[in-house]
Amino acid sequence: MANGILVPVVDFTGMAEDEFNDWYDFEHIPERLRVPGFLACERWIGAENQKISVATYELDSADVLKSPAYAAIGNHALGSDNLSIWSKRVTARIKILMRFEGEQIVPGGGGAPKDAPALLLNAMSVAPEHEHEFNDWYNNEHIPALGAVPGTLCAHRYRGTGAAAQRYLAVYYLTSAEIPNSKAWKAAANTPWTERMRPHFRDHLRIVCRRYRRGVA
Repeated sequence: MANGILVPVVDFTGMAEDEFNDWYDFEHIPERLRVPGFLACERWIGAENQKISVATYELDSADVLKSPAYAAIGNHALGSDNLSIWSKRVTARIKILMRFEGEQIVPGGGGAPKDAPALLLNAMSVAPEHEHEFNDWYNNEHIPALGAVPGTLCAHRYRGTGAAAQRYLAVYYLTSAEIPNSKAWKAAANTPWTERMRPHFRDHLRIVCRRYRRGVA
């Protein structure tokens, strides 16, 4: 059962799309899925900016990222020297916008739905003095309300265990990248409690993605 997640968000504007996708599909993902504790990986592309790449790695737990097997394959974001020549060439030309690693807190374990057409990432921290209310709002109003919007397949929430600026991440699996623009979504998202919490968000990153399919523009 997947209790952990790793989500790298990358801007690859600085390199050719075909080389980036070849590297990701043929080296980067396969070597990670050989690490014990990595359960699955799905790739996503920004719905508005197609030079934004998102990967969602399901993990047994976030502790997998501290394992010797993971350390052996190298990690650019963590300053590892074990990267392949291809990885060094690619990572020199990309920009990491976020690298989130964490443990699932809502619904508390379980994998993602298969073949969801779209994804919304909503990552942020919150002013410490408002963290208790923030979690109460997110867990008891925000996630249930957005999870009930037509077109939302599933919603998971995570607490970070790594060095990302964002302490919390919500992941919504959707039938379409247009769902967050729907009237139902906006009504569910923009409640009085939500408006009260928004001024306390920090390092907010929100990205709507469509599923990556190799060879499909």
